[in-house]
Amino acid sequence: MHFEIKKVMEKLLYDKFDKARIANLPCAVFGGKIVVVVSETEAEKAVDYLLAQPIIGIDTETRPSFRRGTNYKVSLLQVSSHEVCFLFRLNHIGMCAPIMRLLENETVLKVGLSLHDDIAALRKLKLFNPGNFYDVQKHVSEIGIEDLSLQKIYANLFGEKISKSQRLTNWEADILSEKQKVYAATDAWSCIIIYEELVRLEETGDYKLIRKENNVQENISQEG
Repeated sequence: MHFEIKKVMEKLLYDKFDKARIANLPCAVFGGKIVVVVSETEAEKAVDYLLAQPIIGIDTETRPSFRRGTNYKVSLLQVSSHEVCFLFRLNHIGMCAPIMRLLENETVLKVGLSLHDDIAALRKLKLFNPGNFYDVQKHVSEIGIEDLSLQKIYANLFGEKISKSQRLTNWEADILSEKQKVYAATDAWSCIIIYEELVRLEETGDYKLIRKENNVQENISQEG
C-alpha cells in the first residue's frame, strides 16, 4: 500500500524585511464595521461589547504638528475586535468612565504595537493603571524578526501592505474622512491578526527565518 506524504510549505520570514518590496504589495484593509464614538453613552455601549471579546486590538492617533514647540494631545483611541472597530474621539469625550473601565480591565487581552507610547499619551489625559496589555513588538523578536514597524511586520507575515497615507492628517477634524476611519481601524485590527499569527507560528514552528545577509544565497538555493 502506497501512502502519499504531503509536504507542508513553511512560511518564509525575514529578520529584516526590505522596505522597497512593500510598495508593490496588495493593501490589507479592515473589512468590518467601523463605529465613531462621540458621547459617553455611545462609549458605554462600545465598551460593553469590547469587554465581551476574547481579544481586542488597540491604537491611538494624534494630530500632527508642523510647528516647532506646538504639540497636540492624543485625539483618537481606536479599539477593534475581529468584526467591529470603535473610534473613540477623545478630543470630544475625553477619558470618560467607560474608557477608563476598558483600559484598566484585567480580563480581556489588549494587543498593540509600541504600546508604551500609546499608554503614555493616554495617561497624559488622565492617569490609569493599564490592564492586560501586550505589545506584539516583543513577540516578533522571539521568532527572530528584528523590524518593529507595523508596516514591515505585517508585510513580512502576510505579504500585504498596511497603508500609512493618512498618518499625518488632522485627527481633530470636525468629521473624520472615510479614509481616516479605515486607516485607524486597520491599524488596530491588524494587531490582532499579527498576534494570532505569531502565536500560531510559535506553536507549530511552521516558518523558516531568512537572515538578511543570506537572502540572496538562500533564495537562489530555493529556486534551484
